[in-house]
This record gives sequence, C-alpha cells and structure tokens, in this order.
Amino acid sequence: MPVRVLMLGWEFPPFITGGLGTACHGLTKALDRAGVPVTFVLPRPIPPESSSHVSLVTPGRLPLRQGGPPKAQERRAASAPSPASSAGEWWQELQSAWLGPLLAWFKQTRFLELPASFVPAYASTPDPVWERIITEGGLSATRLEALARSGAFGGQAVDQVDLTMMQVLPEAGPPERRRSAYGPISADYSGDLVAEADRYARFCVEATHGVEFDVIHAHDWLTYPAGLALAKLSGKPLVVHVHATEFDRSGEHVNQAIYNIERRGMHGAARVITVSMLTRNIAVNRYAVRPDKVDVVYNGVDLEPSAAGLQPIGSTDKIVLYFGRITMQKGPEYFIAAAKRVLEVMPDVKFVVAGSGDLAQRMIQMAADLGIGHKVLFTGFLRGKDIARVFAIADLYVMPSVSEPFGIAPLEALSHNVPVLISKSSGVSEVLVNALKVDFWDVDDMANKIVAVLRHPPLSRTLIEHGQFEIRGINWDGAALKCVRTYERAIAGR
Repeated sequence: MPVRVLMLGWEFPPFITGGLGTACHGLTKALDRAGVPVTFVLPRPIPPESSSHVSLVTPGRLPLRQGGPPKAQERRAASAPSPASSAGEWWQELQSAWLGPLLAWFKQTRFLELPASFVPAYASTPDPVWERIITEGGLSATRLEALARSGAFGGQAVDQVDLTMMQVLPEAGPPERRRSAYGPISADYSGDLVAEADRYARFCVEATHGVEFDVIHAHDWLTYPAGLALAKLSGKPLVVHVHATEFDRSGEHVNQAIYNIERRGMHGAARVITVSMLTRNIAVNRYAVRPDKVDVVYNGVDLEPSAAGLQPIGSTDKIVLYFGRITMQKGPEYFIAAAKRVLEVMPDVKFVVAGSGDLAQRMIQMAADLGIGHKVLFTGFLRGKDIARVFAIADLYVMPSVSEPFGIAPLEALSHNVPVLISKSSGVSEVLVNALKVDFWDVDDMANKIVAVLRHPPLSRTLIEHGQFEIRGINWDGAALKCVRTYERAIAGR
C-alpha cells in the first residue's frame, strides 16, 4: 500500500506569489503520477459553497472518513456562517476559469481549502464579502467548543488542543490573545503572520479529523506549527520541507520569532528535506539539525514545449530579463547596477524587471538616478500566460540572488529556450552545469557575461541546446521519488 501523505502548504496555483506555490504544484503532480495519495491542506479565503471535482473544507464543512474516492458527505458544525451568494458565484467562476483545468491533472490528490485572513496576491484590496466570511468564520471560543462537541478534534478536549498549540507556537501567546488577533483581512504575507500560522494550525486540526494518512509533509515555516500539532495529536511522523530560511530572507538580521519557529519545526520533525546542499548546510550550521536527519531533494521543472512556442516581439533591442520578487534576497540592485554598465557599451538593450516586492519603488528610483530609467521596464507581478510571454521576448535571464535556496526560474527560462546567468549563491547552481555563473556582488563580471551572450549568438545557442538536454533530468518525478524515500525513513524511524 502506498504511503498516504497529508501535505501542508501555504501556496498553490493560481494562489501563488513565488516559487513555493510552483514547487508544491510540481511535486504534488509528480506524486500523483506515482500513485501516492496526497491530501493537500491549503489556506485560502473561500466560502463554504464549492463545486464538485475536489473535496473542499471550510469551518462550515468538515470531512467524514474517506475510503476510496472522496464522497460529497459533510457534517455541519454549530453556528456555521452562511456567506453571501455573490461570494459563491465568484468562487464558481474562479474554479471554472482557473482551478478546474488545473486540478484536472490530479487523480490521487484531494485538496482541503481553509480560510486564512489574507487575500490572493492578485487582489489589490480586501473584499467586504471575504471579510465577513473570515470574521464570522473565525475560530472563536464559542466556535471552538462547538467543534469539539461535534467531534472535530477526534476526541481531543478543547484544552488539550490549546495546550498543544501553546507548545508548538508559544510566540502567539495565550489562547485568548490568539483568538483576539484574528482580525480583519491583511494583505498577502503581511500583518500578523504568527497569528495566521496559529489560525492555520487550528484549522488543520479541525479539517483533518477522519482523514487517513501515514506521514505529514509541511512546507516552510508558516505550516510548521500545524505539522507539529498534527504530529503530536495523531502520533504520525512529520517531514518538514525547507524551501528558504530566515537567513535567506533577512540576512544576519533575522526575525527571532520566525527563526524559533523554523528551528522548532526542524528539530520536531522526523526528517528534514532541503532544496539544496546550500540550504542543508544552513540547517545544520545555523539551526543545529543533525546532518543524518536531512535529505536534499532538488526542485524540478515541468517541461511543456508548447508553452515555449510564442513568437518573440520583433525589435532591434536585446531583452535581458529579471524575473522574481523584488526583495533583498533576490539582489535586484546588482541587476540594475549591471544594466548601467552594459548600456555603456551596448545601448540597444532593454532590461525587464518582472515581479513585485518591497524594494520595487527603490529599484525604480535607482534606475532613474543612474539615467537608465527609459531602458528598464518594471512589469509588476505576472501570472499565467504573461509569464510565458515575458520569457518569449527574452534573450537572457539573469538571477542575481544574494541567497537563493534553490531557484526554479532558471529551469523555467531554459524550458522556454532562454539562456541563463545565475548567482553562485543558489541551490540551482549545484545542479545546473550549462549556465553562466557569477558572484552576485561582482557587477562587472555580471555585465561582461551579459554582453558576451548578447554579442555572440553561438554562445547563446550552446547554452540553450545543452541546457535543454540537461533539464530533462531535473524533473519533479525524480524529486517525488526522493520524497517518498524520505517518508519511508520517517515512518520506519518513528
């Protein structure tokens, strides 16, 4: 019998802001192809009404025990909210346009979609309907007691759940303070994320009652408290998947609360998966994780040649692409500085910065101050077919990351026939041979290599042809098999 996986993730297409959602999508597709049953618990602000092809769970809808394909059975807890019909219609339309085709890939995977108090990355302002659903559907003390009476916690007393949450996430404070923190909707990845992690963990305990699983797989720190709570209450082993650490996001000036959550998750897990040797070394040296407890599983890429068939926009200008979040971790300032040097010797080049982040305005100002504002285009956050289009016009993709645990974007670039120049401070540089590599801080070397690719078509063609061949072996199916071996070690070591 295959290992049954309960997977905890914070992002999943189309609700993504970065590589985490892409990785969860690719890995679950590969596990599904391998016949591994996966139940995916996703935080998302949705109304209780949902459509047919996936099993959706909200505070007003709790799953019964599953046997074979999920059935449309439900138990309604006391005082479940009744959302506005407009929210239900909006969700039906979204599933039809986005989620239906996406989830059609899955045969063995079911999804439990749980409300969180952030909005999707593409929503600019909170919707009053969402706010009503979240505030009415929050886990208040009365609601918690009602859920306990209905058996949502599998016989666990309310105070035992509270005690568990105090142990796995002390940063959120006492129970009464935790629930008072469940306020209005905040922006994506903003607001009180510790309170969000606590809310998500409690919803996971609620929603997974009756779900049969052998191992828990938690992606990144926001899901670690949920994984620890479920492991403690269920007795099943926990595997944590480290896609990034606080040292990658913040350098040496880490957020102590987040560091503590990450460390507690890594030490409380039966096994730890990291996306590169670079990240493994951080886990061992900065978080004191035993080296024999860590498995390195590199990310993959889904090769879809048809997606690379768009014709480039006709222009005499060469296009150099930066694609990713505009944050300190990704090194956008080094990209802009290199652009200045390139334009001093090649004026017929344009630089496209595709993404959003806290440094976006500063980078726009930096380009203007350097006198190259007219040569640098900031597109904002891209999704769907716009991602394929921006790769289609690019002559070179540059990833100047200061600290990149892996880096899926270079693999995506190569799959779209775009050569890549990547930072040596990245996990993907460990597995990708046919790419130009540079120290992120060496702006002159970065500029020289950009010019070399743009001026010498044979170099560009060689990087593309050899890179295309290479990435055929860097796929999600291989990553999925390695994860299965990690699950088996976690279960055997329990």
